[in-house]
Amino acid sequence: MSNHLKNETSPYLLQHAENPVDWYPWGEDAFRRAREEDKPVFLSIGYSTCHWCHVMAHESFEDPKTAALLNRWFISIKVDREERPDLDSVYMSVCQAFTGSGGWPASIFLTPEKQPFFAGTYFPKRRQGGMVSFGELLTLIHDRWEQNRSALLGPAGEIMSLLTRPRAAEDNAEPELLEDAVQLYKRLFDPKNGGFGGAPKFPSPHNLLFLLAYHRRRGDRECLEMAERTLLQMYRGGLFDHIGGGFCRYSTDERFLVPHFEKMLYDNALLILAYCEAYAVTGKELYLLAAKRTADFVLREMTAPEGGFYSAQDADSGGVEGKYYLFTPEELVRLLGPKQGGAFNRHFDITDAGNFEGESIPNLLRSDPANRFFDDLLQPVYQYRKRRCVLRLDDKILTAWNGLMIAALCRLYQAGGEEKYLAAAKQANRFLWENLWDGSALYVSFRSGQRGAKGFLDDYAACLFAQLALYGATLEQTYLTQAEKLCRDTLSRFHDAENGGFYLYGEDHEALILRPKETYDGALPSGNSLMAWNLVRLSQLASEERFGPSAEQQLDFLAGDASQYPAGYAMFLLALLDDRDPPPKVTAVCSDRSEAEYLPLRLPAEAAVILREPEAAYPLKNGKTTFYVCQGCSCLPPVNELPVL
Repeated sequence: MSNHLKNETSPYLLQHAENPVDWYPWGEDAFRRAREEDKPVFLSIGYSTCHWCHVMAHESFEDPKTAALLNRWFISIKVDREERPDLDSVYMSVCQAFTGSGGWPASIFLTPEKQPFFAGTYFPKRRQGGMVSFGELLTLIHDRWEQNRSALLGPAGEIMSLLTRPRAAEDNAEPELLEDAVQLYKRLFDPKNGGFGGAPKFPSPHNLLFLLAYHRRRGDRECLEMAERTLLQMYRGGLFDHIGGGFCRYSTDERFLVPHFEKMLYDNALLILAYCEAYAVTGKELYLLAAKRTADFVLREMTAPEGGFYSAQDADSGGVEGKYYLFTPEELVRLLGPKQGGAFNRHFDITDAGNFEGESIPNLLRSDPANRFFDDLLQPVYQYRKRRCVLRLDDKILTAWNGLMIAALCRLYQAGGEEKYLAAAKQANRFLWENLWDGSALYVSFRSGQRGAKGFLDDYAACLFAQLALYGATLEQTYLTQAEKLCRDTLSRFHDAENGGFYLYGEDHEALILRPKETYDGALPSGNSLMAWNLVRLSQLASEERFGPSAEQQLDFLAGDASQYPAGYAMFLLALLDDRDPPPKVTAVCSDRSEAEYLPLRLPAEAAVILREPEAAYPLKNGKTTFYVCQGCSCLPPVNELPVL
């Protein structure tokens, strides 16, 4: 049996291609049939490594009786949120407006004209815990659609009116936002376990990047302590995969012990950036080790032969959440022998009682994380784990997430000096331009030789972020030139010149019921926040005067939203801090080009560095490489040595 998904390339859609549900991909065919048959549309949005998406699929979408209800009364559409972030953004905002919360799978009911009238997330096959069963919900909606449609659709008009109400204009970005955010982080901080708030705890590395930068610029020791405590606890807990490297998506408990086991490319990219920044601030080797082990996991398990990075690894193995990552003491004693196996178990807290459903997640919450004695045993345990069961891989290559990982590898190269990380970043960048750029536009995804939809704001913003990182790691002018061109293109496609901010999708995309401007930084920074950082950085590096005013307008636009809850806008705060407290601007004049290749390893990564040939305005001092350094509104005398910086 197959449905209308059988010719799709998305791994998530293909997972449902043989469901008894007559799924359609998003498109006019589905809505035309809904209009012709006067049926409501059931829209299900998820992604391939989502545990609860798997649960609902197994309980309901693979069930012939439930499928029969859907096929008889509804037109059903499946959407991969990672390939259609515009649809996900629009209908997730609808879900949040209807229910007060969101998540995946998203279950939205629409009219044939794409207007939502009911929304939720996971619905169980049988009524439980006060939740209506999915079958009961389908029956109720069908009955109302047939017998009292006006009552069913009535509340939807109020919701849409709320969502489409224009936002008020905001005043200029106030520097007090930085202090307000810091005070909020301090109130939310968990001093015992690290992180902010209670369970579940997401890594949100952009929060830590802001706190580290704030400490560096303003000397707030407490910000450093919050960032360090969180980074250390995340690394020690089960959130980090101590056997194979890399971080899982979030912790289900307050201790970072029990993760939601899926691994996402974007989390690992942002965490590499955070650990590298912590290493730069403190010089503690453990942070560099965490970044390197995470990057090595990505290069080993998440990298395509051509250089692009895959999206995610599943939480489930053989239909069991976390099975791949769990151990019993006995199996490791059999593998390593009584002496080594026993010591390994004690170090990684692998016990008879277990810490997750009777088995153990390896962790260092009770051990010294700096103890490297067991490093030689990790490889045989890793190989044993790979033989034992297999993780499902989402092998589509997403432009936005690849941009973040390229930037992370550049930063890791600057932190540790290992060429393999820069080489991987360059190769991935070549892959993007060869496969996800058609000469005039970026695309969202690439899989099985095919591009996905045309790129959205996040794709352009993250790709621009990557070009700036490559320039910072190499000082090669081609990357800065590419960044300037890409920024002009982003402004042209997505910017609202009249009201400020960037739309999620451009004029050449499908027009949806809403045209959102996403500003909140969730699990990863919003496109608007990332563009704020990009514009500020370009205004410090580029000769084009346009970027400075655009940066100020973007900061002003985001300030209004951020003032409501500044801790939810960390990437914007980082941009605002860089604008109000700019990093040193260094003009480097090299005596020969070979010296320029090593400058990124000698200069602070946060510095805005411009490379010039010797000229009248920038002569060499003593015939040697010379640095012209400006900080704020003052410049220092030219120097030959870097320690003065």
